Amino acid sequence: MASKDRILRLKEETRINILEAALQIVKEEGWQALSMRKIADVIEYTAPIIYEYFASKEAIILELTRKGFLILARDMEAAKEKHHLPAKQLEAMWLAYWNFAFAEKELYQVMFGVNTNCCELAKIIPESEAPYDLIAEALEKMMTQPTEDEVCTKYFTFWSVIHGLISINLVNRGRSEEMNHEVLKTAITGIIRTIND
Repeated sequence: MASKDRILRLKEETRINILEAALQIVKEEGWQALSMRKIADVIEYTAPIIYEYFASKEAIILELTRKGFLILARDMEAAKEKHHLPAKQLEAMWLAYWNFAFAEKELYQVMFGVNTNCCELAKIIPESEAPYDLIAEALEKMMTQPTEDEVCTKYFTFWSVIHGLISINLVNRGRSEEMNHEVLKTAITGIIRTIND
């Protein structure tokens, strides 16, 4: 039994090594440089072995996208739990979203299609709904008799502004960090003020 557990553990370690190698390549060379052969070179395996774990490069990208959404949801949940008032929860969650985008730039790019064409993959990952669910919950607490459409509209208002600002900065067209945070805080505060108007 112990050898079976060891084999499973080694398989999981190899799977994790493949994903870490893929992310390392992307951080050094960009998403366009990712290939099964490069991953194999980094982990010192042959390419056919990688295919035993992932059917294609797209499968690796899909798993990295899933990982990104899990990390983002964890960060947003932790930010939310620090506050009791829904308005403060919203502000904290969007700030966590912002921080994630720059701490995990490559994952953010693939999750939302910034400088990549991989965004479509996120639509088939159930974890991609977690950020919406967290924000929607706080919005519903703030709104008087909210409808699904009203919650959705407020979410996409927030997301459009914040994702837009992040995207501008990820393609190196942003301003100073101080100005970015001022714009971010102003946008969040302004949208919160419009709730129930």
